[in-house]
Amino acid sequence: MLSEVDTRPFPAPPPAFNLAGHLLARAAELANKPALVLLGAQDDETLAYTDLLRLTEGCASVLLGLGLEPGDRVLMRLGNGLAFPILYLSAIWAGLVPVPTSAALTEGEITKLSALVSPKLIVAEPDIALPASDTPLIAPDLNAWARTTPAALHLGDPHREAYVVFTSGTSGTPMAVAHAHRAILARAPMHQAWEGLGPDDRLLHAGALNWTYTLGTGLLDPWTLGATALVPAAGTPPAALPPLMERSKATIFAAAPGLFRQMLRAPFPATPHLRHGLSAGETLPAALRQDWQRITRTDLHEALGMSEVSTYISGNPTRPAPLGAAGYVQPGRNIAILGPDDQPVPRGTEGELAVSTADPGLMRGYVGHPTPEGLWFRTGDAATMAEDGAVTHLGRKDDLVNAGGFRVSPAEVEAAFHDIPYLTACAATEVEVAPGTRIIALFYEASCPLDPAHLHQTAEIALARWKQPRHYQRLSTLPRTGTGKIVRRALTAHYRKDET
Repeated sequence: MLSEVDTRPFPAPPPAFNLAGHLLARAAELANKPALVLLGAQDDETLAYTDLLRLTEGCASVLLGLGLEPGDRVLMRLGNGLAFPILYLSAIWAGLVPVPTSAALTEGEITKLSALVSPKLIVAEPDIALPASDTPLIAPDLNAWARTTPAALHLGDPHREAYVVFTSGTSGTPMAVAHAHRAILARAPMHQAWEGLGPDDRLLHAGALNWTYTLGTGLLDPWTLGATALVPAAGTPPAALPPLMERSKATIFAAAPGLFRQMLRAPFPATPHLRHGLSAGETLPAALRQDWQRITRTDLHEALGMSEVSTYISGNPTRPAPLGAAGYVQPGRNIAILGPDDQPVPRGTEGELAVSTADPGLMRGYVGHPTPEGLWFRTGDAATMAEDGAVTHLGRKDDLVNAGGFRVSPAEVEAAFHDIPYLTACAATEVEVAPGTRIIALFYEASCPLDPAHLHQTAEIALARWKQPRHYQRLSTLPRTGTGKIVRRALTAHYRKDET
C-alpha cells in the first residue's frame, strides 16, 4: 500500500467571501458570551462577542478613513493585548491585509521583514521596535474604535490575499507567507480531527499572539465555533500556567512541547475542568506525552503542520495517535510521503511529506515568489506512514543526520534524554570533528553541568550504537527562532572539542 491519502474534498468556498465575516457571523447572536479573556496576574480583561464585533467594525472604519484601500498591507507591531486580535480582524474585515509580527524583533530584523511586504501603514504600541522607514504610523486606540461608525464588510474573491505571516526561519531567512480568505474554511477539519473543540469550551493557548499556531488554534478556531479564547498576559512564566488553567476553568490547553516540559517540572494543581491538551510547533516526544497523561490524567494530542498550510496530520480525543506517532491525515486533506522521484513511497518507507496544491489551506505563495505549482507542495519534513495510516514525524529533512551510513532522526536521539534530572532542553545534530569525520553531538540546557558518564550510559540503554551521541555539550541557551523552535543547523557554530 502506498503512503498517499486522498480523503473527501472540501466544499467550494462561496464566490463572495470574507474570513473575518465568516468568523464573526454569529457574534450578535452570542451577544455577551465571553469571546476573549486576557488573563492577568491579578485582574482579567474580557471581551464579549458583541464587543469584539463592534470594535472590529469600528477599527475597520478608522483604517479605511486613513485612505487605505483593499489589498493594502498593515504591519502590526503589537504585544499580547486586546488590540492585537481586534486589529487583525479589522484589517481583514475591511479587505486590507494584516501582517502580524513578533514584538521581540529588533529594529534591524523588523526593517528587513517590512521591506518584504511593503506595508502602507504601521500600527504600533510604545517601546516596540519599528522598521527604519517612512511608512505612516498610528497607535491603537480601543476607545476610538468603539465610538467610530461601523464599516461594512468587504466581500470578494475567496482566493484573494487575507493576511501575511512569517515563517519561523528554521531554514534560514524568514519567508513572508501570503494566505487567502479561504484558509479559514480549511481549518474546519481540525476542530474535531485534532482539537476536540466545541462551543462550550474555554481554550487556553500559551503562545504569543503573532504565532500562527496561537492565531489559529488559540483565537480563530474558538471564535468560529462560538467558544471562549483564553490568553495569558505577556510575561506569564511557565510555572504560573497550571494555576491559571485551574482559575480560568480552561477545558483545553495548547502550547509547544518545550513549554509543556517546563510546566511539568513545577507543582501541578488539580485541573478538574481540563479535558485534554494540544501540542504543535515541534515534535512531541513520547515520554513527554506520557508525563502529561500521568500528571494531569488527560491526553495530549499532537498536530503536524507549518506556516504555509497550518496543520494537516493529528491525533484527537476519539482517535488518539499511537505513542510516538504524530497522528492521522485530517478529513479533506490529500497528502503523500514522496520519494526522490516525486512518487508516493510504500507505507513503512521514509520519505518527504507533501500536501496537495489543491488544498484550500495551502498558502497563495511566498510574497515576491510564484504560486506553488504541480501536484504536490513538499513540506521539507521527513516521515513514515504505518499500514493503519498513522504518520511518524522524523524531523526536518535537512536536520536528519547520517551516522555510519545510517540516517538518524534528531528527535529520536533527543527523546532518550527526556528524563535526565536538571536537563531542561536538548538538541542533537551532526558535527565535523576532523576533516571527513562527522559524529552525532547532543547540546543541552541544564541548571548545572551534567555527568558525561551518566549521559553516555543513558544513550547506551536507550539507543542503538550508531544513534548514540559521541559528544555532549552544555549551552546557556540553545539557538531558537522567535517562536521558540530550536534551530539545529545553528548548533555546529557552538561546538567545542574540549568538551565531552
